[in-house]
Amino acid sequence: MTKADKYLVEDIHNILDNGYKDIDPRPKYEDGTPAHTISVNHVTRKYDLSKGEFPICTLRQQAWKTGIREIFSIYQKSTNVLSEMRDMGVTWWDPWDIGDGTIGQRYGATVKRYDLMNKLIEDIKKDPYGRRKIVSLWQETDLRETPGLPPCAFLTIWNVRGDYLDMVLVQRSGDMLTASGAGGINEIQYAALLMMIARVTGLKEGVFTHFVANEQIYDRHIENADEMLRRAKEAEASGDNASPRLVLNKEPGCEFTDITLDDFEMLDYAPMKPQLKFELGI
Repeated sequence: MTKADKYLVEDIHNILDNGYKDIDPRPKYEDGTPAHTISVNHVTRKYDLSKGEFPICTLRQQAWKTGIREIFSIYQKSTNVLSEMRDMGVTWWDPWDIGDGTIGQRYGATVKRYDLMNKLIEDIKKDPYGRRKIVSLWQETDLRETPGLPPCAFLTIWNVRGDYLDMVLVQRSGDMLTASGAGGINEIQYAALLMMIARVTGLKEGVFTHFVANEQIYDRHIENADEMLRRAKEAEASGDNASPRLVLNKEPGCEFTDITLDDFEMLDYAPMKPQLKFELGI
């Protein structure tokens, strides 16, 4: 199992054994039933990409390419327009259309308004050891300007350490088994973003740390949680020591806007099947 798989097993047990159930939840399933969750607060996971600890789960297949496409839509193309996101292969935002074909003044629109990525890259190059390299999608002006889902993964903090670039991702809330959990889409895509910014600034990808303030398992996902624990026992019994890794085939000092999905390659990734399906709370 990967380091992410081991984290995920620990976190599933923690939530099922020690979590608390919410009261009168906002999200609902497609049939209108309240989408209750079991949660824990303050979950932290840490990976050293320079040592091959890429955060990807093998207990179920992860749509890593779509996750990276979403990163492109937020930080490179910087759009909030659903049709443009669909053109890039990102379709899971459709339920959050605020009625004008966008997700509101959120995510990519905030990145574009404040030119966040160009400022980050310039700061890393000009003042590598400065301690103010923060990219925040939580802008009160933007949140009040339009309706829309407030950003879940909303803050990254960047630090140069010699030849390495380290990054912390802060997430206010996370649906653990579908996106925010160990080796899930959020960790995959932000580890990829760390690789991209490191390559652009001529550094090496270093430590990626993920902090989730409130991480949940939805009540209709518990059966899948049990299945992933079963798969983990199977993998452990087989002595599976898989070490999949993501490779970015781009020269140091390249332009951020020149990086494409085709520049990424996932090696030695053989997730367990069949794929699991999750009903979303919207």
